[in-house]
Amino acid sequence: MRSKGDADARLMRRVQRGDREAFAELVERYKQPIYNFILRTVRDETEAEDLTQNTFVQVWKAARGYRVSARFSTWLYTIARNLALNELRRRGRHRAESLDAAHPEFEEQPLHQLEDRSVQGAPDELARHELFAKVEEAIADLPENQRTALLLCREEDVSYEDIAKILGVSLSATKSIIHRAREVLRTRLKAYLRTGDWTEEGRPKL
Repeated sequence: MRSKGDADARLMRRVQRGDREAFAELVERYKQPIYNFILRTVRDETEAEDLTQNTFVQVWKAARGYRVSARFSTWLYTIARNLALNELRRRGRHRAESLDAAHPEFEEQPLHQLEDRSVQGAPDELARHELFAKVEEAIADLPENQRTALLLCREEDVSYEDIAKILGVSLSATKSIIHRAREVLRTRLKAYLRTGDWTEEGRPKL
């Protein structure tokens, strides 16, 4: 049985010959995970859409320089990461930008709206929604290497070896970065679940 990597390599060989149908197939296969990764890096939906498009534009332009011996997904995520970081540097974004500003759907609802809800279990749903927002906020606060490694680790097609190549560090360093990121998240979320406090003073030093 051929792997997804083999299929990607075959498509890229066709792309290198100018095959637009093969390129469209790669875009369809990866556009959602790339968008998700970029969105959680730049935290702006419009920018994420633009950068996702730019990522695939770069893939098309640089296709001839792609080495088929390398995993396409590793090469692709490297391009996406570089474009996202360049955009953050250009705009002078801060890692700790408010999640609510980028994702208004996570805004807390007024108490009277909660009281008017007729769906049973809505408070539990709200609590899960709030916790999800806090997890996203905590991830956004991580140093860039930790955040990128953790986000890539969640993608089923990205191995530790691939993450190491994307970050440009050793495999052992990658494992250490991911371990540290998880420890920071665990510490911060444990404090939040215990006290409900999410103040700057309650945040562990990163």
